[in-house]
Amino acid sequence: MIARAGTGPLRHLVVLRHAKSAWPEGTPDHERPLAPRGRRDAPAAGRALAAADLLPGLALCSTAVRARQTWERASAQWGTPPPVRLDARVYAADAPDLLAVVRETPAEVETLLLVGHNPGLEDLVLDLAGDGLDDTLEEVRTKFPTSAIAVLAWRGTDWTALTPGTALLTSLIVARGGKSRPATP
Repeated sequence: MIARAGTGPLRHLVVLRHAKSAWPEGTPDHERPLAPRGRRDAPAAGRALAAADLLPGLALCSTAVRARQTWERASAQWGTPPPVRLDARVYAADAPDLLAVVRETPAEVETLLLVGHNPGLEDLVLDLAGDGLDDTLEEVRTKFPTSAIAVLAWRGTDWTALTPGTALLTSLIVARGGKSRPATP
């Protein structure tokens, strides 16, 4: 069941919080790169999306370095990455602003990946989800960590029909890559 289901094709909004970032002294927030853990987790996010058959038709990505690096490492796990739109409006955006950007998505895109930041992403997921499978909503309310992937499903003829409370939160995945271990002799 999709909460307050509309008409039209089944669509998915896949929300990916950037992987763990570093905090180099003197580096502006927008320019912060991924930390070593983030460089391991971002490819794991790409593999998780492929395993769940959730490869997007389009990706919208914040212009922040850590978000772009997350996108690059995640999408490198796929045979042919989809087009990506780097959008400065996604950086530091709140839920209403993120929804406005999402609503600009062309109608032919059925699965959209949004790569950005908290707290805006978490708020967007909670605003859009009228319901959730299992305990996914409670998990998002508790914590939406780095490399978290929330999958929202809904029906609509185009992305302008996506409104608060109309989607079903079908899954929450927290992608983690393992640490490299030194080879044993």
